[in-house]
Amino acid sequence: MPVFVSSVGIGRFGKRPEGLEELLVDAARKAMESIPSGSRHPEALFVGSMLAGTVGGVESLVPRLASRLELDGIPGFRIESASASGAAVFQAAVHAVASGAFDNALVLGGDKMTSLPSDSVTSALARSLSNAEVANGATMPSMAALVTSAYLARYHMPMERMGEVTVQNREHASRNPSAHFQKVVSLDEVNASRTVSSPLRLLHVSPMSDGAAAVIVSRSEGRVRARGLGQATDRIEVALRAELTSFSATRKAAQRAYEMAQLTRKEVQVAELHDAFAPFEVIDIEDVGFCGPGEGLPWLESGKGNMNGVLPVNPSGGLLGRGHPVGASGLVQIAELYRQLVGEAGPLQAGHPRVGLAQSVGGLGSHNFVTLLERS
Repeated sequence: MPVFVSSVGIGRFGKRPEGLEELLVDAARKAMESIPSGSRHPEALFVGSMLAGTVGGVESLVPRLASRLELDGIPGFRIESASASGAAVFQAAVHAVASGAFDNALVLGGDKMTSLPSDSVTSALARSLSNAEVANGATMPSMAALVTSAYLARYHMPMERMGEVTVQNREHASRNPSAHFQKVVSLDEVNASRTVSSPLRLLHVSPMSDGAAAVIVSRSEGRVRARGLGQATDRIEVALRAELTSFSATRKAAQRAYEMAQLTRKEVQVAELHDAFAPFEVIDIEDVGFCGPGEGLPWLESGKGNMNGVLPVNPSGGLLGRGHPVGASGLVQIAELYRQLVGEAGPLQAGHPRVGLAQSVGGLGSHNFVTLLERS
């Protein structure tokens, strides 16, 4: 049974004074205000968040939000899949609507990350890693640095070139009024920023942000259809994986999404990829099949992924530019693609795409998602 995206809402990302509940309500109201005339209000509520209690300071999100949105009485669900929570909650809602359980559903994703010191948030994020690796000092940046080092060594690539990912995404974000960062940076600035976990520098790393997004999915005909859903898991222990220079969970998720959609990578015309760390975008480009192993950075450097390229990547600014409130990131990718596909992305509009791909990474590549959307 086909399922459509009928409306979206995106709040401003960055350091926000509001609490998590308020951020989610704001995004939800934006989406509900844009519901096509004649459509019914949501029959179910799906909420994605990774850090609601540990960092955002709030639990029991479903009844709180239902009451604030005057949706008391409807069924609701909270979904958590680390930094892919937004992608996970979207796919869960689509499956529920496709099953016939509901005609439509309101999907929310968000987190507030700036209410605690950065060290505390880093510790909270590390809980999505292997307990054994955390006990030996692993953090999300240190494990990302390990993956980056392996990639650079395998493909004989200097780290200085990776800064091009940040430069491009920050340029895209400079056009995005909802982005955390709205100033461009140069390659020299990226390479001169302080070291976070060698070889990663500060401007290779996405910021800790507050923010939320909302999407309404429906069985009624809409302008954008959810064509392909794919997800897969991998060993949570990074040291026990078969390889470090690719995320097998993304490759499997992409294959499943393409097969479900009966589309190929050559039909994708715009993409939102998970760039929590600049080298991850390069790996993502390869894993979803846009190019071969080791070819992701040259592919980007050639201009193929910029706003005027053959396949614009992260025209919203991505996690590096738009910001990374972990529970929202996977869902705002869907919302941004919706705007691209219906031609309502404003200064972020990248041509006239028909098919868009969103890819989200949970933890350190342990639970990844790929979603394909198509203009109806």
